[in-house]
Amino acid sequence: MQVQTLSLQSYTLSPPTVSLPQQLSSKLLRSNPNSNSGFCNPLRRMSKSPNGLRSHGKSVGVMCGVAQDAGADDGFYMRRCVELARKAIGCTSPNPMVGCVIVKDGKVVGEGFHPKAGQPHAEVFALRDAGDLAENATAYVSLEPCNHYGRTPPCSEALIKAKVKKVVVGMVDPNPIVASKGLDRLRDVGIDVTTGVEEELCKRLNEAYIHRMLTGNPFVTIRYSMSVNGHFLDQLGQGVAESGGYYSQLLQEYDAVILSSSAIMENVSIPASQEAGANQPLQIIIARDSSSPIKIPALTVEPTDKLIVFADKETSVELERAQTGIEMVVFDQISLSAILEYCNSQGMCSVLFDLKGNVSDFEELLQDGIEQKLVQKIVVEVLPLWDENGVRNFPVALKSLSKRVELKNLQPKISNENVVLEGYLVCADRCHGSHSCHHLTAPHLPNSPLPHILHRLSSSFFSDSKAQLFPCSRLAESS
Repeated sequence: MQVQTLSLQSYTLSPPTVSLPQQLSSKLLRSNPNSNSGFCNPLRRMSKSPNGLRSHGKSVGVMCGVAQDAGADDGFYMRRCVELARKAIGCTSPNPMVGCVIVKDGKVVGEGFHPKAGQPHAEVFALRDAGDLAENATAYVSLEPCNHYGRTPPCSEALIKAKVKKVVVGMVDPNPIVASKGLDRLRDVGIDVTTGVEEELCKRLNEAYIHRMLTGNPFVTIRYSMSVNGHFLDQLGQGVAESGGYYSQLLQEYDAVILSSSAIMENVSIPASQEAGANQPLQIIIARDSSSPIKIPALTVEPTDKLIVFADKETSVELERAQTGIEMVVFDQISLSAILEYCNSQGMCSVLFDLKGNVSDFEELLQDGIEQKLVQKIVVEVLPLWDENGVRNFPVALKSLSKRVELKNLQPKISNENVVLEGYLVCADRCHGSHSCHHLTAPHLPNSPLPHILHRLSSSFFSDSKAQLFPCSRLAESS
């Protein structure tokens, strides 16, 4: 194979700029991403910041001094809630990620986030952090406070007991157990309630949780790699599997990742997130329709790693159970719906369909998923390579994808020297944001010198410097 490497200029994508008054005092907050605590412990040192928000390594300066326009304040503090919530990314499943900020007289007096299922919710940590200062304060929370007893008491009652005067909520909880009951409870006791602040941002934070609550199915994302001239590649770009790379982050965010048996047999390893404190996903290996036994070698499996083989009754799988602790489930016929049903029964709520290895293992699964509208999202990595031979073709199901559906909110991101595109299938249950739809045309253009998808990229990327990649978060059930 003749492969030519192309250099790609690096760009930094920044979130929207927050305009804040000058000469504001800042309380520095430091958090440990590996901690099971949902507290953000304030440091003693105070500092001035010209724009109210400042970074000090792992410390984040948060505006605490001067009151602004109420609407601007609400948006600022809600964005902070989302930032806090994301500290627990990959750890809260099956619960949603939630952040909370307590503000009094224009100053942040308490912060918290939900660290993991079974632990106190964000509101509880924030109220503990605020102490007596929570009385007559405003509580900002990215998701509606619960009003029922699960593994933890109702957050609505904690807010009432703390005597907050106002609660600002990013979005209403779609969980039917919650569904506005928490807001109604707060209003019943005279607490002022505002909803829908930075709602789209809060929805993106828990998009998979929302999907599961509305449909009862796990959130499914298809990921694959391609060259700049539109050929499928069975490889990852340089650095993307390392800490901070998009692939390492994807593995951290999903409950399960589906792989072909050849991907494991050839690599003799399982993909793992390199993010600090990452909760590794379940590794699902698909083994089907083989004329000879599929041999899965002894793998280097950490105690926290989980691996399961899904095979049909016609396939013989040879593996070393004692050494690897691999579980095997045999179906009469493997289908994506059957796999998702199994994942759902095991409390696994988000699934990454990783197209590596022998993609023929995935043909029927992809066809099944697309026709039954079980796939919500596409992530495409475009490597800076020109594949002249194009020996690997796209799966048949992906070749015809552009004829069936469109992608909405096609967003670009740079990961090292690779371009990462993500978009949502319009046929899925929910569209994200307000950007125009894009056809996914690259998979069926192997003969084109430059895939149409890259033309879309060049126009959307350079015209929107604020474009960001919002990874799918884990699903959850409120508890």
